[in-house]
Amino acid sequence: MYFDEELKNRIERTEQIICGYLPKEEGYGNEVIEAMNYSFLAGGKRIRPLLMIETHILCGGNGQLVSPFMAAIEMIHTYSLIHDDLPEMDNDELRRGKPTTWKKYGPATAVLAGDGLLNYSMETAGCAFELAQTPEEYELISGALRILYHRSGIYGMIGGQCADIAAEEMSEIPEEMLDYIHVNKTAALIRASMSIGAVLAGVRPKIVSDIDRAAKCIGLAFQIQDDILDVTSNDATLGKPVGSDAKNNKSTYVSIHGLEESKEAVNKLSNEALKIIRGMDSKNEFLEELIEWMINRDR
Repeated sequence: MYFDEELKNRIERTEQIICGYLPKEEGYGNEVIEAMNYSFLAGGKRIRPLLMIETHILCGGNGQLVSPFMAAIEMIHTYSLIHDDLPEMDNDELRRGKPTTWKKYGPATAVLAGDGLLNYSMETAGCAFELAQTPEEYELISGALRILYHRSGIYGMIGGQCADIAAEEMSEIPEEMLDYIHVNKTAALIRASMSIGAVLAGVRPKIVSDIDRAAKCIGLAFQIQDDILDVTSNDATLGKPVGSDAKNNKSTYVSIHGLEESKEAVNKLSNEALKIIRGMDSKNEFLEELIEWMINRDR
């Protein structure tokens, strides 16, 4: 398989699916909708919706119900980036090589754009009910909704971000707090993506649990690699300012464990995740290559 070419093709197909759910820019609320769409369309690797559909395929799903959730997870991810970039948070002016939302539209509109995407993600995910044809499919959608908003809320991404902010004020943070931040801040949405893909395929709870365990490893490795790139990459390659963690006095895996140990952790976690995925009854070679690519990325 020519992975780079196939990745490009699947990203394009994913882009077509998720962009079809964006709101129209009209009415007196036009500016906030424009800011929402600007942020959503700013590019990106679309990793989370890709993981969702590829896990769905791995688990034997037919794709009938998954499209609205692919768009919803990317809306939630985008809103979190909008808020992360705000002056009161990371104070970043560049995201994916373009001005951040607050820099282009102002902080107030950026806050509302993030809020708008979060709310609109619920409307979007709910569109799956219109596609359901059996009572069993309604149950699957309900389960997927619970995962989506549990993992993105106070017991997931938001909880991790809150702990991350608290850690900035501490000269040294406990190991368990760093683990909590990493498991929730980034890994939570990756876990949601892959778990939802499995749930909507209708697989047994044991398989969903195994997928979630692999996704947790992937999310942790992905975040640690992000910490590594913040130290080793450059603005042009990464598409955002490097060194922002140090500038904002953020505790990261690299700042606590050092660069070499961080690289070892990425390797160990990725191997564990791939072992689980490769141990499934069915195979998805592209998903395996996608996991390796995203964990070992250079941007």
